[in-house]
Amino acid sequence: MPNQYQNPPFFIQDESHSSVFIVDDDCSTLSYQTTDTNESTYLSPKDVKTRYKSIESEESVSSAERMSKCSKLPSDQIHFDSALNTSFWSTLNTRSKYYLPILQWIPLYTKQDFSQDILSGLSLSALFIPQALSYATALCRIPAIHGLYTVSVTTFVYACLGMSPQLSVGPEATVSLIVGSGIAHQQSSAGHPFDPEAAAAIASLTAFFVGLFTLALGLLRFGFLDSLMSRALLRGFITAVGVVVLVQQSILLLGLGDLSMQVGLTPDSTTIQRLLFLASYISYADPLTSAFSAAVLFVLVTVPHLKKRYSAISRLPEVLLVVILSIIVCRLYRFDQAGLDVLGQVGGSGNNLNMPLPVPSMPTLPDHADVKAIIVNAAIITIIGFVESIAAAKSFARRHNHFVSANRELVALGIGNVIGGFFGSFPAFGSFPRSKVHESVKPKTQMSGLLSGVTCLIVTGCFLPQLFYLPTATLSSIIFMAVLALLRELPHDLKFMWQVRAWKDVALMATTFITTMFFSLEVGTAVAVMFSLIITVKQSSYPRITILGRVKETSYEFRPIHDSKETVEHLKDVLIVRIEEPLYFANTGQLKDRLRRLEQFGDMSIHPSEQPRRDHLAFIVLDLGGMEFIDASAVQILYEIIESYHEQRVQVLLVNGHPNAMPLINRAGILDLIGSNLLFENVTDAIQSIEQDVQYTSFPNSHILGEGSSSSNPST
Repeated sequence: MPNQYQNPPFFIQDESHSSVFIVDDDCSTLSYQTTDTNESTYLSPKDVKTRYKSIESEESVSSAERMSKCSKLPSDQIHFDSALNTSFWSTLNTRSKYYLPILQWIPLYTKQDFSQDILSGLSLSALFIPQALSYATALCRIPAIHGLYTVSVTTFVYACLGMSPQLSVGPEATVSLIVGSGIAHQQSSAGHPFDPEAAAAIASLTAFFVGLFTLALGLLRFGFLDSLMSRALLRGFITAVGVVVLVQQSILLLGLGDLSMQVGLTPDSTTIQRLLFLASYISYADPLTSAFSAAVLFVLVTVPHLKKRYSAISRLPEVLLVVILSIIVCRLYRFDQAGLDVLGQVGGSGNNLNMPLPVPSMPTLPDHADVKAIIVNAAIITIIGFVESIAAAKSFARRHNHFVSANRELVALGIGNVIGGFFGSFPAFGSFPRSKVHESVKPKTQMSGLLSGVTCLIVTGCFLPQLFYLPTATLSSIIFMAVLALLRELPHDLKFMWQVRAWKDVALMATTFITTMFFSLEVGTAVAVMFSLIITVKQSSYPRITILGRVKETSYEFRPIHDSKETVEHLKDVLIVRIEEPLYFANTGQLKDRLRRLEQFGDMSIHPSEQPRRDHLAFIVLDLGGMEFIDASAVQILYEIIESYHEQRVQVLLVNGHPNAMPLINRAGILDLIGSNLLFENVTDAIQSIEQDVQYTSFPNSHILGEGSSSSNPST
């Protein structure tokens, strides 16, 4: 036997069934045929047909199994029956671990995990507690104690129901600023300022409604909405929020808070107005407050760099350090008597021991409060909060290789805010900058966040009087640095958009930023959400369809023309279109127009003002393989499209109908309209049918058009 015929592909005789298989060099069966001889015949590669045929006969299966031993990868057996035959209690045990994530890690918890979690929990508390005090007083403009309540409640709930060990849930800068803006609007509508507890009641009721909205999104499995806002829109909004907070806190850092109110600045004033105020009155800055703020900012900036250089202080919490030092210095030198604003009494009494949490109750609204405005504000907070929280949780999940369900996270955040509303909390969500700090101290489980909540309870119960001399400039400095962390991703995102020439994203980001800066957070949020909805609807309203052509120098090999125009050619008088996605009411309306453009130009990239590139169409082949679903509205439109083609004497052939979509297509009368003989398994069979019609008929589609004209509209 010649040497050139020793290599695969070759024939292998199955003596028991007299079947011959053509086997390639990768041990895969190319085709088979039945033979009456017992000879094994070798075949040259150039003589092997490249068109594969499926092996369907029962007698070929045993031989195919023999051939499978050539594979280097073993088969994997997935036992579905064992999963179906599990008992009720076993199923309950499995499901409970999914819906109550604490049941996953508590049984496996070890002393080593606890020792690491207690270190990370204490480290997180050193940042958490000062931030909670700062956000409550400076952003929400409510008593500081409510910031501690927010930390205590939400950390407990998330430790039981949350799925991300790294995510830090609690007061968040963007959300807190929107809460404060909502309270300011309520005061403006009422015509008088509210007392601190009345403002706190509005914040708690906002948290309650935020929890209801978030919980509903989770229970209805709307976790996919975290992708509603594009990264560009979210980055533009967060950048605008960062700038808004920086300008607000700059006024307080310079000791110009009282002067700003005297000249007419209100919580409703825009950021541009505040910038103009700073430019006009910066010479009136209070020297003591400005110097103290500069010293605190210097420590907050330099200590992280020193921690990287000297391992001995690598675990030193700089935020807690400046809080303790500020209290000691202010109390020792009595800076409060020299004009430095301090936090003052925190809580209802000056006793050393206090209730860690208030008695749960429904918040009581002040007179003239607008409940509708609170609900609208809660809806805005829900959108912004859960998008940032889910994005952070998924980012940590990818990095640490664990699973996070957006729906379960929404349920955890929703329940946390609902319960928090009864305990005097304001809305709380995951903070990405704080979570990155939490990640850096390597928490093992959600116990780390729970221990930070326990620490906050201890501080609330035993150490509130020690916070009396905490300067507000220190709190503003903490917020200032936290907001700078929000802006760290901006240069990277801008560089990436510039690199990929994403000018639309740049425009969207700039629009959201400018709107928020010149108007308000509410307007900026509304614009961001509106643009997200418009973009989403626009993208989903265009069905994804692909025009196929024949690969040159082949007879029945078809590929998308757009991908390789040099090697793929159009067929004369024939249009092959593959529908890549399910059709429903939202995306089928544009199907007619897109098909018409393909008829005339053969490519969607050609502008419709150009002269048509194709002058005649006799056949259109619709490949339905990617259309796994079709609803009643879409099937009616598809019927009308086919009917319109028949009126133009164009024959329609359907290919590769999906089992899930074909029953409705059949009930709609489409198969009766085109003729059941024009439904094919693949494009090749459809083209061969067209070739036969062209060969034997002068008017290839006349008999089908006659049948279609007599058909009636479908009943959907």
